[in-house]
Amino acid sequence: MTDTKPSLRQRLSRATSALTSVLFPARDTNTDAEIAERARDLAPVVWLLGKVQSGKSSIVRVLTDSTAAEVGTGFKPCTRTARIFEFPAEAPLVRFLDTRGLGEAGYDPAEDLAVCEAQAHTIIVTMRALDQQQEAVIDAVRAIRRRHPGWPILVAQTTLHEGYPTGATHILPYPYKDDDPARLAQAGVSADLVRGLAHQRALFADVPGRGPIAFVPIDFTLPEDGFEPVAYGYDALADALEALAPSAVSTLLRNLHGDSADRMAARAHPHILGYASAAAAADLWPIAGVALVPAIQAKLIHAVGAIYDVSWNRRTLGEFAGALGATTLLRVAGGFGARELAKLVPLYGQTAGAAAAAVMSFATTYALGKAACYFLERRKAGTSDPAGVAQTYKTALAAALRLARERDLSKSSQSHSPRSHASSHSPRSRSSQKNAE
Repeated sequence: MTDTKPSLRQRLSRATSALTSVLFPARDTNTDAEIAERARDLAPVVWLLGKVQSGKSSIVRVLTDSTAAEVGTGFKPCTRTARIFEFPAEAPLVRFLDTRGLGEAGYDPAEDLAVCEAQAHTIIVTMRALDQQQEAVIDAVRAIRRRHPGWPILVAQTTLHEGYPTGATHILPYPYKDDDPARLAQAGVSADLVRGLAHQRALFADVPGRGPIAFVPIDFTLPEDGFEPVAYGYDALADALEALAPSAVSTLLRNLHGDSADRMAARAHPHILGYASAAAAADLWPIAGVALVPAIQAKLIHAVGAIYDVSWNRRTLGEFAGALGATTLLRVAGGFGARELAKLVPLYGQTAGAAAAAVMSFATTYALGKAACYFLERRKAGTSDPAGVAQTYKTALAAALRLARERDLSKSSQSHSPRSHASSHSPRSRSSQKNAE
């Protein structure tokens, strides 16, 4: 009698094929808006407060590693005189609110301030270093600190080169960690610039509140401007953000750039983080993540493919799934199902179960994206390294779990409440506003 029982290899092949169709379905544009909204649930908001042309867009460009054109066209209206830049657009990882018009005739900042203060997690005030007319900005800062006395303020003093003598370049090493005027002058900082920086610091002397106020002189220029480095003072700005911003926000901003030597992998990094955050936010509540998390992972895989100029088909998806290995795919799907069941348990499911689901969906989505980058990088090089793909997934999974802990995703999951699709485009939830306090 012939044994018709499928072999282990056949069963694993079928499992791989079935899981591939679940994890990497065909593109479905109907889920795009929902994925973006879920990502926004966990995206911190950086409030840029300053006059027009004070360097806000340059800060966004450098922090996100976007081009000037991308930033210029990426800002979207938020109120009549405020706008927002979401990065990456399809799965926002961070949102930059730009209050425009401060200091312009007839401008009333009340509406913008009401919207911005309800959403902001971090405030960066921008001032051109030689611009002494900052009354409107200081008035806005005073109003904010009267309402939120504990909020820290980071003041970016920008366009330093406007105070340089003709033909001068940036002073290296960066001398502005010491704000003493005499020592700045000794380091070669021009008298005009020393006076301008000191004057702006003095403007904050009577700002109320107990939160710290930090000053960081920077000069973020374009290559054609002729100044090197083009992101002068970036390290000082990053250090100040890490010291002042909530830990979850500073962790995210510090990880916006990937550390990969591969240009396309570095470009893919924030997109991977954005989709992973969307997966975490989608997986907070019973059943809701069953369809959306795999859809998010599918969108991520297609987004990574677009960056590498590869159109996924059944063959390439099969090769990728095979490189990951049936065991990894079974663990992903099995763990996902177990987490969804755990969320149905009363009390436990609303706390520990939801927290575990959010963290693991973040981690597995992140790891899948990183593994896809490695797979496509090898493929474009004309080589194959299944073991390297599997190891990349394993290493990225461990890194993502550490990052989830640093971002407190488990705590974030407990502060959110379910929202209907109809309300998904309303202003940020009350829990987000509470976190902003």
